[in-house]
This record gives sequence, structure tokens and C-alpha cells, in this order.
Amino acid sequence: MALIERPAQGVIYRERTGPPLSNKALVAAGAALLGIGLAGALLRRKRAPLPPHRPDAFKRCARDLGRGAALLAASVVADSAMEHFRGNYDNRGMVLAPLIATATMATALSGRPANAVSTAVFGTAVAVGITGLGFHFYNITKRPGGLSWQTLFYAAPFAAPGALALAGVLGLAATRIHRARHASSRVQRDTATGLAWTVSASLMVTASEVWLLHFRGAFHDPFMLLPVTIVPAAALALAHSGARPTALNLKVSRRLLQLTGLVGLAGAGFHAYGVARNMGGWRNWSQNLFAGPPLPAPPSFTGLAFAGLGTLTLLSACGGADV
Repeated sequence: MALIERPAQGVIYRERTGPPLSNKALVAAGAALLGIGLAGALLRRKRAPLPPHRPDAFKRCARDLGRGAALLAASVVADSAMEHFRGNYDNRGMVLAPLIATATMATALSGRPANAVSTAVFGTAVAVGITGLGFHFYNITKRPGGLSWQTLFYAAPFAAPGALALAGVLGLAATRIHRARHASSRVQRDTATGLAWTVSASLMVTASEVWLLHFRGAFHDPFMLLPVTIVPAAALALAHSGARPTALNLKVSRRLLQLTGLVGLAGAGFHAYGVARNMGGWRNWSQNLFAGPPLPAPPSFTGLAFAGLGTLTLLSACGGADV
């Protein structure tokens, strides 16, 4: 963009020079990013199946945390690439989110144990996500009116970069959870409780952002109430299970987290329908993907549900309760 002054009118305005990529280039770039991420799955080592009568809680927890990190990162790849493209990459730092999210997705899918590369990738994801939260908050407060409902509705989504930071946190936990195997029972319990509260808080923050955007849409479809009712209930149940991992609490939390995962998948379908309702439908996809509800956003609930289910497995093993 460039600042241009018109002396006759006495107006200084910013002239848009257009996005840096054409539609075809955008599709090619998106395919390349997803291809890099999926390549991480090819690096996964073949593992022997666990004995059915004696499942390893630590391996199951690490597996589900890795799946959660990969799904969250995949959601960030698609969502940030689209939304920052719509913002014309005005701040060149915007390219970091999809690039780091792609590396995070590939690393999480590879399922490799902790090493210097995975630690660097997941640590960078945490740092970039936290920095992004600051930039989004600045974007909200710098607009006319400052912090208000209007700016919260239409400025940069306040909690979106947190998904990248959380993907990094889950990735770090997945690569290191096996270390708790040889720790004392108290350390194992504290680790499981900390994970439960972390995922619970993440579910609540994500649900609050969804509530804000669905409130902007006046909850015109009754199904828009599902993520702002089921997800907070799952978050509260998971937090309670972290504090008191009884068999009943763990069972209730598991069912609610499974529903949360389904809400994420169903939400992607509803958002696809919302895109189709715009003029031109999917034939005009290059415009309607930006005008309609964000297609990649709902699967983040599924990623958090995977992380929560893995945490319940660890709580069950450390708390001595069966789910």
C-alpha cells in the first residue's frame, strides 16, 4: 500500500495495490502448505500395536495430544492464510502464522519423540501465537472507539492466534509426556491435572470467541447454540475431572468431549452451507470463502476434544479410576 495525497481534495488515503497473490496462486500456495503438513505423516515410524488387555496410558495420551496439536495447527494454517490474505498481508509478519502452523502440523503428524527440531518448532509456535495475540489486541484497540462491541465484532478475532500457541503447547506435551512414566505418582497426577485445566481453559476461550461471532449473527440458526452450550459444559466437566478424577466424572467428561469433537465436524459442514448460501454459491468460491463463515474454524473444537480425551486417559491411569 502507498500513501497518496490529492491537493485538490486535501485528502490523504491509502490506495490498495491488491493482494500479493492471484486466485490460482492462492490455491497453489494452499495446496503446497497442506502438502508439506501431510508429508509429516509419512515420517511417522511404524509402531507395534499395544496389547489390548494392557493399554499404555502414556502412549495413548501422547497420541491424542499429537492429534489435537495437528488438528489445531491445520485449522490455523487454513484460517490464518485466508484471513491474512483478505487483510492484504498489510503487516508482513502475517506470513509467519501459516508458515509456522504448517511446520507445527508436520511435526505433530510425524509423531517423533522430543528432539531439538520438534522443540524448536513447537516453541516457535508458542512464541508466534502469543505475539499474534498482542497484534490482534492492538488491532482492536487502535480502531475508532477503542475496545467496544463494534471493534470486537469486526476487527481481528481476539483469540485466534491462541490456537497456534496452544498447538505448540500440546505438541511439547505430546513429545514429553513419556517422561512422567518414571516420575512419582504425585508428579503424574499434577501433570494430568495441569493438562486438564489447560485444555479446559482453552475450550472456554474458544467458546467465548464463537459466542461473540454467533451473537453477531443473531443466532439466526438454532444450531449456532450448540458450540456455546456443549463446549463450555465439556470444559467445566474436564476441569472438575482434573480436580476429582472419579469414575463418574471421567465418564461424563468423556461423553461431553466426544460431543465436542462432533460439534467441530458438524460446524465445518454448517459453515460450508453458509458459504453456499452466498450469491453464486461454491461457483463463486474465491469470494464467498471470505464472505461466508470461516470454514476452517470449527475443527479446532475437534482438536481440543482429542487433547481432552488424551488427558482423561492419563487422569484415569494416575487417579486409579476406570473410564
